[in-house]
Amino acid sequence: MTGRVEEAVRASAELGEGPTWDPATGRVIWVDILNSRVHTYDPGSGHRTVLATEQHVGAAKPRVGGGLVVNLRDGVGSYGPDGAFAWLHREPVPGRRGNDAAVAPDGALWAGSMPYDETPGGGNLIRVAPDGTAVEVLDDVTISNGTGWSPDGSRMYYVDTPTGRIDVFDVDGERIGNRRELAAIESGAGSPDGLTVDADGCVWVALWDGAAVRRYTPEGKLDRVLPLPVRRPTACAFGGADLRDLYVSTARVGLDRPEPLAGSLLVVPGIGQGLAQAAFGG
Repeated sequence: MTGRVEEAVRASAELGEGPTWDPATGRVIWVDILNSRVHTYDPGSGHRTVLATEQHVGAAKPRVGGGLVVNLRDGVGSYGPDGAFAWLHREPVPGRRGNDAAVAPDGALWAGSMPYDETPGGGNLIRVAPDGTAVEVLDDVTISNGTGWSPDGSRMYYVDTPTGRIDVFDVDGERIGNRRELAAIESGAGSPDGLTVDADGCVWVALWDGAAVRRYTPEGKLDRVLPLPVRRPTACAFGGADLRDLYVSTARVGLDRPEPLAGSLLVVPGIGQGLAQAAFGG
């Protein structure tokens, strides 16, 4: 698959993650987990902002009324439009932090966690309703990562990175079930990390240590590979006014040799057609 990979924002994120397009503000939001920073970038004006959080931040997503919902080390919190912070669901577990998260079509946040030492089964996935009510959806998770929904909302895609798979669930209201494998990443191709779903219902997944983003059809067939100039892409999302530009977050943590673009936010203009993402309803 051809695509012109460009530098959207030159940065030195240790562990860049979770790009999200906010249509209300026309900007991309992403985080640097280990440096406890939330970044925003307006591609129209070039304007950037950086918000320092008091804990490691696994994900940041827009809220309906403005501000952000954030998946932190000790739970899920929110920033109001004025910058004021409040906890929505606080559940500190020693040795564990929040990781990737996504907003479902109904406005709930599905927030994952992982143990710092990657102990098998030490993480989970919870659903946080707009009122802050939290329910554990999956336990026995090691590194909770990419989460996304099909265009009609009937399927949820999910990555627990060490499994080497993208899994798919059937969605029944607030519940998920019938977990099964959509696609497995072959040995040596990298590990599945963050994902997004496009308007065709295809799943785009970043491959940590794989220097690529792949697209899989709803049937699990690999039909596109986008090579990248970094070894550790972490997640991807469509953005821009028409949702046709693919933004890719990257990491430089643990690299054994310098990479000029590692830790930067990349963009591939006009590579596909994304779906509008819901904002958190709280």
